[in-house]
Amino acid sequence: MAARRPFTDTDTADEAVRATCDDATICKRFATSKGYWNDPYIQYFVRSVGERKAPEINRGYYARVQGVAHLLDAFIRKTECDCQVINLGAGLDTTFWRLKDKNLMPRKFFEVDFPTVVARKIHNIKTKPPLSKTLIETHSTDSLLLDAHSLDSDRYCIIGADLRDISGLDEKLKKFQLNPELPTLLLSECVLVYMTPSQSSNVVHWAAETFHTAMFINYEQVNMGDRFGQVMIENLQRRQCTLAGVEACQSLDSQERFLKTGWEHADALDMMTVYSMLPQEDIGRIESLEFLDERELLQQLLQHYSICWATKDKLNLGLSQLAF
Repeated sequence: MAARRPFTDTDTADEAVRATCDDATICKRFATSKGYWNDPYIQYFVRSVGERKAPEINRGYYARVQGVAHLLDAFIRKTECDCQVINLGAGLDTTFWRLKDKNLMPRKFFEVDFPTVVARKIHNIKTKPPLSKTLIETHSTDSLLLDAHSLDSDRYCIIGADLRDISGLDEKLKKFQLNPELPTLLLSECVLVYMTPSQSSNVVHWAAETFHTAMFINYEQVNMGDRFGQVMIENLQRRQCTLAGVEACQSLDSQERFLKTGWEHADALDMMTVYSMLPQEDIGRIESLEFLDERELLQQLLQHYSICWATKDKLNLGLSQLAF
């Protein structure tokens, strides 16, 4: 029998990164239970609501979910659904089901994550009828593929892959009918920051090289050079979770990396700015859900996360106009 590969520091770091997927899903589950936004599907990935989360955490997740959805939905509408979406490091995200319910389904929705995360998600889809029902409704041919580490239907595909292995990623996506000619939206939420700057640069460059008409939405930490940022880094390090790409998160200006890797246009906003630009009626509604003792803490938290979006637009769809 072959000797088992020794356990390395990289394995420990990868395991810590995989655990952040659960953290995000648990936080979203709690926020939706309080009524911040509606997600009838997240309960099938996290059964219990779990312990109480602080109001500023709930509002932070609200801003993240609404901000990303605003840009994603705008792109799909701009292309009249004649596009594809690739969610990089998707975790247990429920966007595919939300888009189906909103009649905003792209031609195909791809998700990529570590094989162990993908296996869990596929198991949940197979065993939870409200999840599998949507899959069946959007599939019309006989070619449904479902195994432990990949799922491929007409409109939805989940792939187990390592984003640090670009050639492997490209090969797997193309095997499952990724179409480089279609307008493509790529999404990464707190994913690139766990890769070294050269590794994340490879991902961003690959996307710019592969698609002639595309948008890349990246949500992650920003302004990490100050004391608050340092505390965030230390808290993660205590859980053996290293932000390997933190040097690309020093300021909004450091998101210029998109312009250096083949993207034509790029914008970035911190989440406090995004929060202030979301529909104020809904902000009023969510702010009445829970009393927030320290507004300054919310402000500090939101100033340390950002959304960056980059576009290239050979088809002249007007992608550079998409904004808040």
